[in-house]
Amino acid sequence: MEQKIALVTGAGRGIGAAIARELGRKGFLVGIHYNSSSATAEKLKEEIGNAFLIQADISTIEGCDKIYNEIKARPEPLEVLVNNAGAVKDNPLFQASVEEFEMMVDLNMKATWYLTKRLMRLMIRNRSGRIVNISSIIGSQGNPTQSVYGMTKAAIDNFTKVAAMEMADYGILVNSVAPGFIETDMTKDLSEEHKKVILDRIPLRRIGRPEEIAEVVGFLSTSGTYITGTVIHVNGGMYGG
Repeated sequence: MEQKIALVTGAGRGIGAAIARELGRKGFLVGIHYNSSSATAEKLKEEIGNAFLIQADISTIEGCDKIYNEIKARPEPLEVLVNNAGAVKDNPLFQASVEEFEMMVDLNMKATWYLTKRLMRLMIRNRSGRIVNISSIIGSQGNPTQSVYGMTKAAIDNFTKVAAMEMADYGILVNSVAPGFIETDMTKDLSEEHKKVILDRIPLRRIGRPEEIAEVVGFLSTSGTYITGTVIHVNGGMYGG
């Protein structure tokens, strides 16, 4: 295939790293964005081979602009943007702080909105592109102690639908993938009791793997030519949308 860029934010580990590997297998030149996971990002770059690194704090406008400028300067066209980077801080509503709120809004919501706003211009030039936003089951179903996280992820799904409408005339498809409970750093420290409560709510009776999210992102990045403005739930039957 003609060499095209697939940029994955928060690709240094977890779901982001699995997505980067999958898009590398699909033949893309993979842009691996990371903020602080330099060692794992470098290892991932070596593993994929056809990849490059971008370090930036995308909770800031300056960090997002840095990504835009680096992608714009490259000779290869940007074909895929995966807005994967995110943060979660669990706290009951009455204990949640303004600082926690601002941190999650900046990284989960503002970065997705602003990066899409900037990078879509590069896709419009080519009248081609795929944007995949990683949201969460929590944005649709809700979960105690995750009022802010759920609010930001619900906003991403709504943003996806609006962006899909606005970009359709330019040949750009925009979709969300909403993972359920997946084996990542966010879930590995759960107690066995908590895991049992979760598993009892999942018809497939297991926690998902990052690769199972990556498979769906890979499909949306290369196929699914009549799919846009959609939230695809990947959660073992826990929530059907």
